[in-house]
Amino acid sequence: MANNKPIGVAYADPLLDSVQVGTSNAPIEINTSGVLNGAYATTSAASGDTRLNFSRLTFTSTGSGETARFLTRVNGANGATAGTINGAHISCAVNTGGTISGAANALRATIGGSSTNPGGTLAALQLDSDIASGGTWSNASFLRVTNSGTGTLGNFAAFPAAATTGVFRAAVGIPAATHTIPVTSGGVTYYIMVSTIA
Repeated sequence: MANNKPIGVAYADPLLDSVQVGTSNAPIEINTSGVLNGAYATTSAASGDTRLNFSRLTFTSTGSGETARFLTRVNGANGATAGTINGAHISCAVNTGGTISGAANALRATIGGSSTNPGGTLAALQLDSDIASGGTWSNASFLRVTNSGTGTLGNFAAFPAAATTGVFRAAVGIPAATHTIPVTSGGVTYYIMVSTIA
């Protein structure tokens, strides 16, 4: 991959405690497709966890931020002609001859900790929109489900067993639908019935 800047270890940071590639005002300009930062490995470990990348950020004061922040922009051009642009693409493949006796997840999002009451608004997964005023993104949604291969997945989600409390609750009566959640399928809008009555 060709770019317009040399990359190396600065003499001011001989232990390579920090790495920065370009800046917001002077980004590396790439003129051919390829991988800017790549790491490729195989593992034959019979036990234990192998991690290609591991990052940990501990907050000890009142600041905010992320352990990882990815931002992909399309500016002033028609992007992804016959292709796809993603903020992040995370995959987990089980190929021919491979089996899983535990769990395999393309993405695992966990919320937890030892605080008894941390406050705030917490979620294992938050889906945001950030659309400028006046924008009409009629083809956008908070969640899109596709079967991208020739095989198909038949289940939308897996929940714990139904109970009177928890994420999947058993109805205690015959509630009437008081609200709906719109979803689209094949260009047709359908409505999931929900109720304020348990």
